[in-house]
Amino acid sequence: MESFEFNSVLITGGAGFIGSHIAERLTNSGINVKVVDNFVTGKKGNLAKCLSKKNFRLYELDLGNLDDSNEFLSDVDVVFHMAADPEVRTGYDKPEDSFNQNIRNTFNLLQKIRHSKVKKIVFASSSSVYGDATILPTPENYSPLLPISHYGASKLACEALISSFCHNYNMKGIIVRPANVIGSRGRHGLIWDLVHKLKNDNSKLEILGDGKQVKSFIHINDGIEGIFHLIAKVKENVGIFNLGSDDSIEIMTVAKTVCKNMNLQEINIYTTGGIDGGRGWKGDIKKAHLDISKLKNLGWKPKMSSVEAVDLTSREIINEVIQ
Repeated sequence: MESFEFNSVLITGGAGFIGSHIAERLTNSGINVKVVDNFVTGKKGNLAKCLSKKNFRLYELDLGNLDDSNEFLSDVDVVFHMAADPEVRTGYDKPEDSFNQNIRNTFNLLQKIRHSKVKKIVFASSSSVYGDATILPTPENYSPLLPISHYGASKLACEALISSFCHNYNMKGIIVRPANVIGSRGRHGLIWDLVHKLKNDNSKLEILGDGKQVKSFIHINDGIEGIFHLIAKVKENVGIFNLGSDDSIEIMTVAKTVCKNMNLQEINIYTTGGIDGGRGWKGDIKKAHLDISKLKNLGWKPKMSSVEAVDLTSREIINEVIQ
């Protein structure tokens, strides 16, 4: 059983993709785990291996509508703030979702935390805060930060709120800017979309954009290891770290990998052509690749490359969705 330097945690969005993996790992390690989720996108089934454990407790709460109770934060050492509107693409039509579910709910949570005994918050930000970075791979000190999506803007605002609360109320913060986190239980994003398109029609496959978009991916198992490593190593008041892999991959290659793993190598893969130079949608970053040397200098490195993570994840999602 793994050992950690904390005894009790709260995971917001703990029934979601990343949150449920963290919950399962910590519950199995004997940590007292509390999960808050409103089940808009989270699934109770994601927590199937936790629900019967004595060291696990689930609160069906919405961070946008909290009452005066602080019970869900009692005796909590570390908060993993994973709750968010998970979709980058849909923000164009409904920018209020990013504001309400990301910025407002983060502020509500921080207001609760400052009246608790919580010592540390770990926040899942996003590599989308960098926007169209002119330096690739992109380091944490890149500036100016000019997000091109409402999602990225909301995550950057959350980073600023967390920094201000940590400096004012004697907390420590770890802000993680992940690449595209993928793996089992993932229910949105590129690979999920491609598998579902092929499930509905395995004669052809449409790719949004020109297919030449370049992205970096990290498997959920590597992502969680990186987060836990940061909790053990980071000493500064507020630390910001990229979390990703050493390589990047074209979207067309991702599509071909999914087709290969579904035994559909001969089908027609075509692109929409995209907008603004081949982007899939407004706010889609054409080329993204994170510099992860800051985290690697603390002694961590991913076990899988982007290519390997895409291959494994496509098989995981295919097994969950089709077989």
